[in-house]
Amino acid sequence: MAVRIITDSAGDLSQDYANSLGIQVLPLRVRFGDEEFLDGVTIMPPEFFRRLEEKVLPKTSQITPYEYGEIFREAVEAGDTVVYICMSSGVSGCWQSACVAAQEFEDRVFVVDSRQFCISEGILAVEAAKMRDEGKSAEEIAAALEKSKGHSHVMAVFETMEYLRLGGRMTAAAAWVSGVLSIKPVLTIDEGVVHVLAKARGMKNGNVVMRKMIEKVGGIDWSRPVMLGYTGREDRRLREFIEDSISAYGEKIKSLPIAKVGACIGTYAGPGAIAIAFFDLK
Repeated sequence: MAVRIITDSAGDLSQDYANSLGIQVLPLRVRFGDEEFLDGVTIMPPEFFRRLEEKVLPKTSQITPYEYGEIFREAVEAGDTVVYICMSSGVSGCWQSACVAAQEFEDRVFVVDSRQFCISEGILAVEAAKMRDEGKSAEEIAAALEKSKGHSHVMAVFETMEYLRLGGRMTAAAAWVSGVLSIKPVLTIDEGVVHVLAKARGMKNGNVVMRKMIEKVGGIDWSRPVMLGYTGREDRRLREFIEDSISAYGEKIKSLPIAKVGACIGTYAGPGAIAIAFFDLK
């Protein structure tokens, strides 16, 4: 009997990276007009952002209870137990759908509401895989994640607010003013939803502010998973952040895994955003 670690594509773990860690990633559906894709499977981040730059926002759809049931049943019938790390219930109905499906498999399927999405959800799945490899049971892993998820953070700086405007998250006037003044929002996910922590003038100042916010929540526990991410078709902004951060974090910042952020965050971040996910030292 094995423990299966499953998460969804909102955590922005690539299929290849997840497979190397023994993590199964369930893709969300992404629709551009009449075309439907599987996030990270039939549409990859470069193509996603090429389409997004045409200023047509996609729609995403959650995984249904029936689909969860089929996935959980296959695992249980194979003799395995399941830990499913789900994107935040604050932004999606996936958690509720997974819980409905899991009721059929009492004590065999454990659903964890990560209260996160993007790479901060991803590092919870990586942490779960590490505990599985240490021999912990599904029940033990789920219980540990419930304690750990409040210490999982993501800090991000957006290059543009234009896609927040297109998605109805801010007014056109506010987006215009921010563009003229080169204001870059520094954001995090807290209690399952996105919050603006600060605003910086320019990306370089945004990097400084982001590092200050990291220290404010307790700093980075480097003994646990840490991950970088970026949106768009090129990683120039992330490379700048890495170089800017060597003085604070040392050379280890250069060897972290890097995620190409997909549809869940990318729709509203647009290209040029950067992020770091980590567990705090508290």
